[in-house]
Amino acid sequence: DAVEAIDHMLPLQSLDGAHIFFPDPWHKTKHNKRRLIQQPLIARLAARLKTGGYLHSATDWQPYAEQILEVFSAEPLLRNTAGDATGGYAAKPDYRPLTKFENRGLKLGHGVWDLVFTRV
Repeated sequence: DAVEAIDHMLPLQSLDGAHIFFPDPWHKTKHNKRRLIQQPLIARLAARLKTGGYLHSATDWQPYAEQILEVFSAEPLLRNTAGDATGGYAAKPDYRPLTKFENRGLKLGHGVWDLVFTRV
């Protein structure tokens, strides 16, 4: 369980960065509560980031991207690295690999949203 690992295996301010790439979006509204990225988890992760460390997430489901942006933005320890001109979404960093599934989706015209926040 991710929460157990974060709480008991990761000291505060010990991480240079954390990645959450393409978490299950749980498309149905009644299942949204099962989504990984929610305020309690992000607060735990933010506390474990070093000052200047980053939290990076990517999703190909726009409603989930909007929720992630809302959750990350609400965390007082995090600041968005993207400007307002991009709606708060970052360009795909070079370090994030392009997966086979993502590449196929892009060829079909599907979007991918990256969110990169840093610990203040």
